[in-house]
Amino acid sequence: MDMLDGRKGRHNKWEILLKSILSLVGVAILAMGATLCQQGNVGLDPYTAVNIGVSDKLGLSLGTYQLLANLLIIIVVILLDRKKIGIGTIINMVCAGFMIDWFSAIYRSVFHYDATLFTGIVNGVLGLLLFTLGTSLYMSANVGVAPYDALAPIASKRLHIKYKICRIVQDISFMIAALFAGGPIGLATVIISFFAGPLITFWNTHVSKSIVSTMDDFSENPSGKKIGHGFDSAGRYTVHLVRHSYQQTLLTQEQLSQYSDEELERRVEQTRRTLKDTRRVIRHTLLQYGMLKREELRRKRAESHTKKR
Repeated sequence: MDMLDGRKGRHNKWEILLKSILSLVGVAILAMGATLCQQGNVGLDPYTAVNIGVSDKLGLSLGTYQLLANLLIIIVVILLDRKKIGIGTIINMVCAGFMIDWFSAIYRSVFHYDATLFTGIVNGVLGLLLFTLGTSLYMSANVGVAPYDALAPIASKRLHIKYKICRIVQDISFMIAALFAGGPIGLATVIISFFAGPLITFWNTHVSKSIVSTMDDFSENPSGKKIGHGFDSAGRYTVHLVRHSYQQTLLTQEQLSQYSDEELERRVEQTRRTLKDTRRVIRHTLLQYGMLKREELRRKRAESHTKKR
């Protein structure tokens, strides 16, 4: 029993470490996407946009101001629902703003040109792809949510209002605040807030779920061979690129915020019923397979017996 507990503990340590790294990588890619959107003058997500506007007025860097804003929000989250907090929360709240600052400085030092419609389109498209990929990776790691993403589900639970309504009010409120603060609001802001769901769903299906599955497999039995296989799989999946609607975005945002207790219970029950149905299908399929094999064997024997005669 002690040996089993020790193995489980090692498995949990590997799982937490790997998923924390995945969360960090996701936040970094998300920050790259936000940087491209910012430099292309196509807007940013509402929260980052309002933080940029306020930080500029106060003369602070985005990283410093966003960290302070996150600290205020996380106090509220801890008081109302501390289950939303995890290592991913710390990674997001501390790193995202500073990474956007760093990537913006690198971008400006490498590229020297006057912004045009073409550069705006290129930056916007690449930025949205990277932003949604990073969001997908960070979300799939499931080691805690960003303070901003925890607000809507907490309000939904406390006020007994649908999550959809709470998230819409939250995003629109921050958009309005960003407009007053002079933050970068544009087409990308609207897309990220309301229509990014299909892209994030695409990345979930073709990249993130596979990476998380590989991590889970590796954490159960770490080996060098599995590391190589994981890199190989990641390389193949990154070849795929982009391809119904706001509802998907809401579902994705709800995942980012983690499910409420009631939603979690409902989904557990749905999954239990799905497993039950799946077992029934498998059982019936195996019975049918057995019958077919027996009939095949009977016919072969009959054919063999006919030839002997």
